[in-house]
Amino acid sequence: MDEPLINRVANSGIRVLNLEDHYPQEEFAEFDLKPLLFKELILKEKDFRNALKEYDWIQYLDKIVLVFNSNDAIIPVWAYMLISSYLQGKSSITFQGTKEEFLKMHYQKVIDAINFSEYKEERVVIKGCSNRPVPAFAYAAITSKLIPFAQSIMYGEPCSTVPIFKRPRKLPLKP
Repeated sequence: MDEPLINRVANSGIRVLNLEDHYPQEEFAEFDLKPLLFKELILKEKDFRNALKEYDWIQYLDKIVLVFNSNDAIIPVWAYMLISSYLQGKSSITFQGTKEEFLKMHYQKVIDAINFSEYKEERVVIKGCSNRPVPAFAYAAITSKLIPFAQSIMYGEPCSTVPIFKRPRKLPLKP
């Protein structure tokens, strides 16, 4: 029983892709326009501009700021542009939309930057069970990008995976 433990997963040649490693490091903060609207429904330009001038913008320092309106009021595009101008130099990223929408955009950029040819003929596990909210979109997108290159694609943990794709073996030509 004195034999050393052998990590068979590490020696298996399986490459693990963990989307959670690409989750944004900055804290998220929300900027809801609703409280700045007249009766929380109407944007009055003069009042809106004055409210933005007096607003405490320092609370968004180095954060990903999600700018949105939580009710059904119609917001002119310039209002989002004006908020972006106030956040310039404070937020790390200003995004008009929800956290879910931001994460889709973020992961699309991450996936577009991956050199998938590095996974040619590799067995790849796309790690699941993340502790952060990686959108399902990212798993589907990375799978479709990997298929032309990978020998096989699995989902889960290297010790317990769900098969997703396996390239058929090329059969030798008959004489």
